[in-house]
Amino acid sequence: MHTPGAPARNWAGNTVFSAQRVHRPSSVEELQHIVGSARWVRALGSGHSFNRIADTGGDLVRLDGLPPVAEVDEQSGTVTVSAGMRYGQLATFLHEAGSALANLASLPHISVAGCCATATHGSGDNEKCLAAAVTALELVGPDGELAEFSRRSDPGRFPGMVVALGALGVVTRLTLSVEPTFEVSQHIFTGVPLVELATGFDQIFGCAYSVSAFTDYRSGTARVWVKRRTAERDGETRRRADWEGRTPADAAHHPIPGIPPTHCTEQLRVPGPWHERLPHFRPDFTPSNGEELQSEVLLPRAAAPEALTALQELGPRIAPVLQISEVRTVAADDLWLSPAYERDCVAFHFTWIKDTAKVLPAVAAVEERLMPLGARPHWGKLTAVPAERIAGLYERAEDFRDLLHERDPRGVFANPFVEQVFAPSYED
Repeated sequence: MHTPGAPARNWAGNTVFSAQRVHRPSSVEELQHIVGSARWVRALGSGHSFNRIADTGGDLVRLDGLPPVAEVDEQSGTVTVSAGMRYGQLATFLHEAGSALANLASLPHISVAGCCATATHGSGDNEKCLAAAVTALELVGPDGELAEFSRRSDPGRFPGMVVALGALGVVTRLTLSVEPTFEVSQHIFTGVPLVELATGFDQIFGCAYSVSAFTDYRSGTARVWVKRRTAERDGETRRRADWEGRTPADAAHHPIPGIPPTHCTEQLRVPGPWHERLPHFRPDFTPSNGEELQSEVLLPRAAAPEALTALQELGPRIAPVLQISEVRTVAADDLWLSPAYERDCVAFHFTWIKDTAKVLPAVAAVEERLMPLGARPHWGKLTAVPAERIAGLYERAEDFRDLLHERDPRGVFANPFVEQVFAPSYED
């Protein structure tokens, strides 16, 4: 189905897509026809990217019109899900079926395929990015053909096909690893000095299943979100709980100071299902309604203390345009284009005001300090790093270029973003 009318925009509204046509196919067969007939085509998930990664001058396809699929295979411990489904929908289904994902992002509103394509993550010393849960995928290739790939059948190339930025085809289904459902409680500690956050980083971020710290780098303190499983997984050593913060919160908090916590997931150590605690926000509410811009960089975990010191020094400079910054940890994975490829990471996320002209200099200032520490920008966020430098941050970039040429020799799924980053050689 072709959608006429106003140009498509991303969630934040800072990107107007240049697509000539926007489609919302209602079947995989319709999607195959669209792709097979297009010169250039890109897929759009929930539109929660803040750059032009999903843009195209050709055809743009939305995947939320595809028939919803969520099928649990208890024997293999997996769920197969339609690409356009959002994590909030999937999580509710899984919990009712007695299953769970190991982790979730801060927002449950984002699509499964888009999230995995850009290596979106939650937080947890032992928790990898969400794409690391993918064990198989189905996608429509450049001629409209349907193909399936799995970690088992193609272990050499599969790690290059999951975080693929939409450049290898339009994903229609993904199979994810699941585990038995579990409960989590979350609590907040306020007034944690940034000096303590830096010097005690391992202790603080290792005290629970999932930990996040929020700060503006100007006040000198942070608020720490601590999310603990009520029962550990079989065979898992219980995390040390000897860090209990400075000041336990006696009321619920929103990540951004001064905003009511009405739409946040329940806090104050009240146990609840994993999908109602691991995200910061409830799925029935979209925070800020897009009134923000975002950037994020992931660094080697060992760089956390130095990065925190650098950001505190930058605090007065970035404060006028910064709403809040979140610090998280992400475990290493083997996905070629994951910022956590073969290294445990600390992630510094920034929620800025919605003013691109004012925000970009602040993003540049942050990256100027953090890139020398080994930072890699998040694929779906704003960055001031020149596109031609980004591929050089990834050891497997050349292997991904080869995969691009093999899977999409004519560049059907190419766009300026992919071409500027990877400079692939497409056939005429």
